[in-house]
Amino acid sequence: MTNKKITCIVIAGIFAAAFVMASCEKFDVVGKDSVDSFDKVLQQAPQSVSADPKNGGWSLAAPDKSARFIWSRDYTESPLHDVMIEFDAAPFIAAGLDPEKLPEHIAYYDGMLMVGRKLGDKPFKYSGTVSPITSYEQIVKENREAVGYHGALDHYGVNLGDGNLFEWAKDMNTNDKDIVFVLNPAPFIAAGVNPEKINGWLFAQVIVDDENGKAIEVDKILKPFNLR
Repeated sequence: MTNKKITCIVIAGIFAAAFVMASCEKFDVVGKDSVDSFDKVLQQAPQSVSADPKNGGWSLAAPDKSARFIWSRDYTESPLHDVMIEFDAAPFIAAGLDPEKLPEHIAYYDGMLMVGRKLGDKPFKYSGTVSPITSYEQIVKENREAVGYHGALDHYGVNLGDGNLFEWAKDMNTNDKDIVFVLNPAPFIAAGVNPEKINGWLFAQVIVDDENGKAIEVDKILKPFNLR
């Protein structure tokens, strides 16, 4: 078995069982636990957390600064997306990307790429301090369906639309993938990218559940990090 195949199997295990949304009876548990675990992630890397006035929110940068997860502090302040990931376009261009062939929902600007989604237009109602974690808590409150959990490795995450995700470990003490940027490779491949040649990203087949609960394999482009 090749090293590449082994790596794909390991990563597939991380995302096994898909990015499924919690059932109604687990609403409070998953919602609260996702807030608690995300807060621990932010506390683990305070130097990587900052305000992002341009996007009307906050950002958590990857340790190598090649990607950021950005979330809104108020839906009325978000100029484009309420949750998104922004990442360096250079490795994708080196792997064949023609930015002019990207679909409209993938933004290309200043040497960066961005994918994300709009969640709403209602203003947030804070009862206390406005901070990165209280803003995330407002997103959970207003758009619970955007937050997912899968039990394979205790990961929570935010659905960014079109198969794109940002995930983090529920317990960093038992997980070596503290945060993971996840992309749908299809639009990038259509725009000329060879996904196996994107430096710093892993192209792997991931086992997920389809709409009928049947396990299937789908392709993903992944960038995992350990924050410790």
